[in-house]
Amino acid sequence: MTEIRLTNTRTRTKERFVPLDPGAVRMYVCGPTVYDRAHLGNARPAIVFDVLYRLLRHVYGADAVTYVRNITDVDDKINARAAETGRSIAEIADETSAWYLDDMAALGTLTPTHTPRATQYVPEMVAMIQTLIARGHAYAASGHVLFRVRSFAEYGRLSGRSVDDMIAGARVEVAPYKEDPMDFVLWKPSGPDLPGWDSPWGRGRPGWHIECSAMAEALLGETFDIHGGGSDLQFPHHENEIAQSRCAHGTEAMARVWMHNEMLQVEGRKMSKSLGNFFTVRDLLDRGVPGEVIRFVFLQTHYRKPMDWTEGKAREAEATLRKWRALTEGVAAGEPSGAAVAALADDLNTPGAVAELHRLAGAGDAAGLLASAELLGLLSPEMGAWASATPDLSGLAGRLQAAREAAMASKDFAEVDRLKALLTEAGVEVRMSKAGVDLVPAAGFDAAKVEALL
Repeated sequence: MTEIRLTNTRTRTKERFVPLDPGAVRMYVCGPTVYDRAHLGNARPAIVFDVLYRLLRHVYGADAVTYVRNITDVDDKINARAAETGRSIAEIADETSAWYLDDMAALGTLTPTHTPRATQYVPEMVAMIQTLIARGHAYAASGHVLFRVRSFAEYGRLSGRSVDDMIAGARVEVAPYKEDPMDFVLWKPSGPDLPGWDSPWGRGRPGWHIECSAMAEALLGETFDIHGGGSDLQFPHHENEIAQSRCAHGTEAMARVWMHNEMLQVEGRKMSKSLGNFFTVRDLLDRGVPGEVIRFVFLQTHYRKPMDWTEGKAREAEATLRKWRALTEGVAAGEPSGAAVAALADDLNTPGAVAELHRLAGAGDAAGLLASAELLGLLSPEMGAWASATPDLSGLAGRLQAAREAAMASKDFAEVDRLKALLTEAGVEVRMSKAGVDLVPAAGFDAAKVEALL
């Protein structure tokens, strides 16, 4: 069996992955808070852990892997969006949840085994909070329930910081009902205009962190194999999850392996609305950037390194995928290349796996290329509509042919050269022969630019 090695944030080392039960491999990944469209950064953990899910299924069998990716549908950001728009909280959560699932599917991510919504597990959260209070790890105050951080001696181990250092260097909410500034909210009161559930502490709603602890326990057990998410969640969210779960269950670990993907930049700068480089996955899809192209760009950077999205990378990715799809058209997939599998098994080395795809393409191994690419979520039939759709370029071909005939008579080829340059810039290959003019979509084909020429 293929040996998988993964970098464990908790131990800061690359370790041999040994599941608790090879017949029931279990992974939890923190999903989105649904109050708007998923921005491009939200797509990175979805793609990273989709590749890991595919690898685990390949090694252990599809039926042996359980993948949970939650949806946070109770949160103050959702409440604020409802207040801004005058729409109901439930309507916004339902709509944006569907948007997220549609957009991630467009990027070729497999549907997780479970996609739980926080509001479906409030009773489990209340039960866990009650256990934490009974064990002295939490306390009720002023309608709130707070986790007593200093009751868990290993708090900070994941992020590598002491509690005192965190207080000195972080913004913490100071409230009169807190015993300690670092204590965090497990439950908080809800007014009549906010979502709320009955509880022993009055009508209220859960804090952010408790939901993942409760859902992970319900769907994966008290201890499971892998917990993943973006590096921005390492503290405080994942640190708090560990504290809650271990104190509630009395276990030595919540997850055996913790994995974190690094953040995303756009054209070399942090993505932000103030810089004008903030966009959603849907923005790209609506601009005609295929989901498969977005995915391929992401895979060319190792998940533990910052990723830089650029238009140039997208154009190169599209050109490469067009070539690979042409090479594998009508071909039955063989077996994934051993080198591609080995690269993924080495801490999800997707750049190494992509290099192997280039080698297979160069060697003309279409069957191996197709199988290896599918392991990465590429070149599947359902992802290829963008490449197989042939735009109608006959009108432009006729125009160019007429200009060519006129130029043959006048010996002035300026208009022919102008049209050829515009077509080339739009990603159209111009083929001229005695038989006429053929126009073929090529690297960097841009439908919008072609439309402008019609």
